[in-house]
Amino acid sequence: MASAWGKHFGRGMFISYLEIYNNDGYDLLSREEHTAKLEDLPKVQLREDEDGNIHLRNLSVNMAQKEEDALNLLFLGDTNRVVAETPMNDVSTRSHCMFIMWVESTQANSDTVRRAKLHLVDLAGSERISKSGVEGDLQKEARYINLSLHYLEQVIVALHERSSGARHHVPYRNSMMTSVLRDSLGGNCKTVMVGTAAIEDRHLEESISTCRFAQRVAAIKNNATINEELDPALLIRRLKKEVAELKDELTLLNGDENAETLTDEDKKELRNLVQGYVVQQAVCKSQGLLAEFCKAVKW
Repeated sequence: MASAWGKHFGRGMFISYLEIYNNDGYDLLSREEHTAKLEDLPKVQLREDEDGNIHLRNLSVNMAQKEEDALNLLFLGDTNRVVAETPMNDVSTRSHCMFIMWVESTQANSDTVRRAKLHLVDLAGSERISKSGVEGDLQKEARYINLSLHYLEQVIVALHERSSGARHHVPYRNSMMTSVLRDSLGGNCKTVMVGTAAIEDRHLEESISTCRFAQRVAAIKNNATINEELDPALLIRRLKKEVAELKDELTLLNGDENAETLTDEDKKELRNLVQGYVVQQAVCKSQGLLAEFCKAVKW
């Protein structure tokens, strides 16, 4: 099915991997040789233009030509993630991560491009510091995690209230995570959340909190439409081709007007060629009749 689809569509896929640690962004797909520490990763800076579009400076964009390329980028980014051991979890992720995929397709003989973006977000789990008993850097990380999740919940509640007309402003700018996810929450998109809960009784409060959070996300209403736009390069290429075809047609139509006038010598040569051809055909025809006559007459 993929090969049949590829006959009619041109396509491209590009991938970025962003980590948000203590509300600072880092590029997990850095190609630098020494990235053993977090501070070695390029720090991503968030910029917003006059139209409200978010731009992420220093975040690399990597082409993936096949599924294997995308998985290799995912594994590469995972090796750079910040994890730590806590009293609640042997391997606890201490940051939020976003695996971002841009996909574009172009139908054959068309200058219209369809573009889509997919955010795969792995949220760090909320943590009750009084229960986990973490201190120092782990406590600082937990505070940032909880605060960013609180801001995300504020955005979700605001989106729900906006859909009912009770509110207009949505506080996306409160954190880097909500700023980046702006077009994946209340924009032209579809949102799906998967909540994970523990089965142990001692985690009952956290599990209930996760379910309530997922319930609020499910209340978001979006109207997603296909993103289509004209590709200037493809449009220019098509117009140039049409101009060339029109020039060829015009040359064909005006061929008699542009032809050079024959000289008397050219006309004489053409007349001799025509006469020679006629004589040759007449001789061949006479020889054919003679042969047929000889067959018919018995000597």
